[in-house]
Amino acid sequence: MKNTITLLLLFTISISFSQSSNKRADKLFDRMWYKEASVLYELELNKFERKNKESNTVNDSTYVNLLKRAGDSYFFNTDMKNAYVWYDKLISDFYSDVDTEYIFRYAHALEGIGEYKEAKRWMKEFAKRTENKDGRSELLDQNDLTVEDVLDIEPGFVLKNVAVNTKYSDFGPMYYKDKLVYSSAIDSSNYHTRIYHWNEQPFLNMYLGELNKIGSDVKLIKDFSKKLNTRYHEATLAFSPDETKIYFTRNNYNGDLGRDNKGTNHLKLYSAELGKDSDSLLTWKNIKELPFNSENYSVGHPTVSKDGKLLYFVSDMPGSIGGTDVFVVDILDDETNSQIQDSTYTGYSKPRNLGEKVNTAGREMFPYITDSALYFASDGHLGLGGLDVYESRIIDTTFQKPVNLGAPLNSELDDFGFIVNEEKNKGFVCSNRLTGKGDDDIYSFVRLPKEDVLCKQLIRGYVSNTITGERIANVKMTLFSETGKELESTTTSIAGAYTFNTTLNCATKFKVVAAKTGYEVKEKPVLTLNENGETVVALGLETLNELIVEEKGVLKIKIGIIYFDLDKSFIRNDASIELNKIVLLMAQYPKMVIKIESHTDARNSDAYNLSLSDRRAKSTRDYIISQGIQSNRIESAQGFGESQLINNCTNGVKCTEAQHQLNRRSEFIIIRM
Repeated sequence: MKNTITLLLLFTISISFSQSSNKRADKLFDRMWYKEASVLYELELNKFERKNKESNTVNDSTYVNLLKRAGDSYFFNTDMKNAYVWYDKLISDFYSDVDTEYIFRYAHALEGIGEYKEAKRWMKEFAKRTENKDGRSELLDQNDLTVEDVLDIEPGFVLKNVAVNTKYSDFGPMYYKDKLVYSSAIDSSNYHTRIYHWNEQPFLNMYLGELNKIGSDVKLIKDFSKKLNTRYHEATLAFSPDETKIYFTRNNYNGDLGRDNKGTNHLKLYSAELGKDSDSLLTWKNIKELPFNSENYSVGHPTVSKDGKLLYFVSDMPGSIGGTDVFVVDILDDETNSQIQDSTYTGYSKPRNLGEKVNTAGREMFPYITDSALYFASDGHLGLGGLDVYESRIIDTTFQKPVNLGAPLNSELDDFGFIVNEEKNKGFVCSNRLTGKGDDDIYSFVRLPKEDVLCKQLIRGYVSNTITGERIANVKMTLFSETGKELESTTTSIAGAYTFNTTLNCATKFKVVAAKTGYEVKEKPVLTLNENGETVVALGLETLNELIVEEKGVLKIKIGIIYFDLDKSFIRNDASIELNKIVLLMAQYPKMVIKIESHTDARNSDAYNLSLSDRRAKSTRDYIISQGIQSNRIESAQGFGESQLINNCTNGVKCTEAQHQLNRRSEFIIIRM
């Protein structure tokens, strides 16, 4: 990303890459110096394209690898505008050859520039290509929940960009006493400015901020702790309930940077305890690594349960479902710890993955636990783009299906680092949305309270063609209760929208059924939201057969062009092949009734064209009847000559043969089915 959330977090990138011809750019990329690498990749691509244009040859393998790396160097910095440029070329020119991961990234890049309709199409394509081989497929296929559903979530938050934000990355807020601790890449006075090459910003340290009277703004006070801040990254922290112990994320650093056998410096979790120094002043001391850290994977983003017994964190350790997962360990007291035989994990149980309800094949990050819910950021669940914030309610110690918290809390870019005071309905969230002051910004929010009255939900939505995305008018919409009782019926407007007058209780199951002639009947079971407002139910309809299309609200049978010999109306062999498709379709749907309309171009006289088209319409009707279709199933067969041209090729206008051909057509209009 452009910001430092996963940059800082240095969670290793799981997909492998082929080496491109630009070894210097590859070296920068492998060291995660993405900004510098992107410049070199673009220079290499420009040279490559000029060379290929001059020689008229293409080295597909080299070109594909350059496109991947150029796109990735922007994608991992959350510069989705530039990532889209290179991914679009990659997908457009080499679609059949690219790994499905790039379809996933392409869809996210489209979301990042606000192209939700196109992103939806590519998410469905990703789900189709991966089938059940990728855990994200079911979450992104949009058969039940769609991007439109997320976009239509009733706004539940009011956000404010806080004063403490800088042009750099500011994020990772956490309550501490009556103040706020957060991380920032603002230049530190402790060290000479050191630049982190992933995003060309200073390294992160932790700072202490003062909250205003209503907790909606923050003012910088000072460094949080000179004992904890080092010359590398420190960020994302949590405290024990009594605030005498801190858990925080840091580079693997103990005087020197530690690296694995591939040269990667991972993140680790550290703890420290509040105590007095030699001058009897309170300070953080006894800094030590947590026992489940490793040189070979990253551990970070801590959050502690309100009773102090559980520590949640993020890692890509073995046993992860996706890129990064949320894990939990028990914090053991001395008595319990004495019973643990494995000294490797002294003070803590072995890490447990929260499972597939929370974690996906994507990235889950920045957890925050309360007594009633787990909040976290993810790009593996369906969202608006980049990382979105989700809420997983806790019922009987079980995490429920995560719910996207919607806009404006979430945006098309990265939204993360959510913390909340559940009683006051106030908190903070972080985002690199374009309306911010710098890279990542901290936003305070007020969560709109649920009404203390009887909770009711209005049901509305829209219906669209699943293939074309066009809205469908005059669809019969029926609302059913959970027991199957019909509550109300209505029809969609010319814009494909509908609203039921019946209101339902909140958190109530119901079903919406959409039906229209020529389309498959679609049912969608839904649960109303748990707050006053409305539940938006979007449905997609598919035509009964690929030959059936809707044009300007009229159902038609679409076959190939029916050709006639010059000045003739008899059915040729090639025309009979196309007409037989209509015969088979009408045999498949015995209640189908059609009418036939034939048209000519504007050449020749009006009277001649009217007569010729009428003969051809009736000849077409007679052929269909001769193949066993009852005559009463063809309401009419009429010629219109040149009276209904579909372009400007009227008398005296010079047009190409192809333009005239558009006007010479037979249309098969479905009256009923």
